[in-house]
Amino acid sequence: MNKVNGKVILLTLSLGLVSGCSSVYDKHVSWESVEPETFPVIHAVGYAPISLQKSEHETQRMLMAIKASKLAAYAELAEQVYGQQVSSKVSMADLLVQNNQLSSSVQGVIRGAKVVKSYAVGDTYTTEMTLDFKEVYDIYLSFKRDKKIKSVRYY
Repeated sequence: MNKVNGKVILLTLSLGLVSGCSSVYDKHVSWESVEPETFPVIHAVGYAPISLQKSEHETQRMLMAIKASKLAAYAELAEQVYGQQVSSKVSMADLLVQNNQLSSSVQGVIRGAKVVKSYAVGDTYTTEMTLDFKEVYDIYLSFKRDKKIKSVRYY
């Protein structure tokens, strides 16, 4: 019986020491925002054919081309910011290419872009846009701050 009590006491002491080493401290962490040294400005141009828009009315085709060229410019900005994913598939039969497929996609959120110019050149509508990363950074700060640890205080 004495050996069992001794083992229980030893086990209790061991667990107490181990848990004492791994106790969680209450702490307060102060964060400080980190601003980049430089902010690039990128440009994009989007094009859309006016006559190929699906409408019988010329004015509506023009408005649709304006919107399409703006969306094309946004897609180009997203491609510059996030990159473009390209996938390819080639199938062969008897050592000859039977089917060759190539696809690409761009996905991202563009905030702070501005239309610089929007104009028609012949049958094509063109939209020029710019994205200033200083403005993107300011927008980003209002949502989610990029931070580094300023100080840690343990209690």
